[in-house]
Amino acid sequence: MKFALFHHVPWPTGASHGQVFRETSEQVQLAEALGFHAAWLAEHHFSRYGLASSSLLLATHIAARTERIRLGTAIVIAPIRNPLLIAEETATLDVLSDGRLDFGVGSGGPVELRAFGIDMDESRDRFLEVVDMVVGLWTAPVFSKEGRFFTVNDLSLSPRPVQQPHPPLYAAVRNPWSMARAADRGMQFMTGVLPDTAVAIRQRRQFVDIAAKRGKSPDASQMPFFRYVYVAESEEQARRDTEEHLVWVWECLEWQRLEGGEDGRSLDDWLRSRRSPSVRYDDLFNDKAFFGTPEKVRRQIEAVRDQEGVDYFGGNFCFGGLPHAKAMRSMELFAKEVMSHFPA
Repeated sequence: MKFALFHHVPWPTGASHGQVFRETSEQVQLAEALGFHAAWLAEHHFSRYGLASSSLLLATHIAARTERIRLGTAIVIAPIRNPLLIAEETATLDVLSDGRLDFGVGSGGPVELRAFGIDMDESRDRFLEVVDMVVGLWTAPVFSKEGRFFTVNDLSLSPRPVQQPHPPLYAAVRNPWSMARAADRGMQFMTGVLPDTAVAIRQRRQFVDIAAKRGKSPDASQMPFFRYVYVAESEEQARRDTEEHLVWVWECLEWQRLEGGEDGRSLDDWLRSRRSPSVRYDDLFNDKAFFGTPEKVRRQIEAVRDQEGVDYFGGNFCFGGLPHAKAMRSMELFAKEVMSHFPA
């Protein structure tokens, strides 16, 4: 099996921007030292949920501080960007990292699209057009294409990616229409951390089924399956260490969905006005997380490997402002007591 780190780069109250980015970089460097295959970095806008407004910029920063670990974008939000810039920036990152880029792309959420003036009804078509143009610019000596949203006339990309024919493509998609179009383009499927594990498994199965019907054969070893992960000496310790922080994630998402900051209230003000959380930690613990002792987490990973063919597992070890030292300790226990039981 292959193992990866996933990071949504949360910005908790009291932490500076510099501290968040520095600790994220240190966690990726530790992941490399521990033998993780890849680190995936999320992109989010205008929310404490994720501070990295450019997963490509953050990955470039980390590329200069690492040597072997692959660097994935989970995701680049395609509809809000010009494909020419994406093609140039991804190619530059692939060169600077000596061919370590895994390019994950998606459509983004309603709050982000609205902020950039993108019509939700256009987002899927924009997503596909951007992907097609980026791949064309990566691979064609001279590329031209007239699309609905963008036009490219006789351009030759410089620099060009190190990886040939181009960096691997990953899609964060949920609906069957988008899954089919992603499969047509040879993209691999990324399973996000937000859906319940049972839902994430169904989405993975659905993508594989849709791809097979279109004559494609997705490679399970290249399809990362992400979950919240925390390893501790006891399940009780794991629960104590994570409850506040995992609930914060859902409170943050709910604020963004219901308020979006549009009434001027900050997340902190909104949380203070709430009488009680609207989400139960036990539900998150049971349905979305692989938390507990090394033995328990190992059994959970074995189950998705043996029952669902998951050969590429990624852990979100630092969520909702979990203290840096605890995230690092959890990663170390995971590598020593969990990863070591799975052949590479």
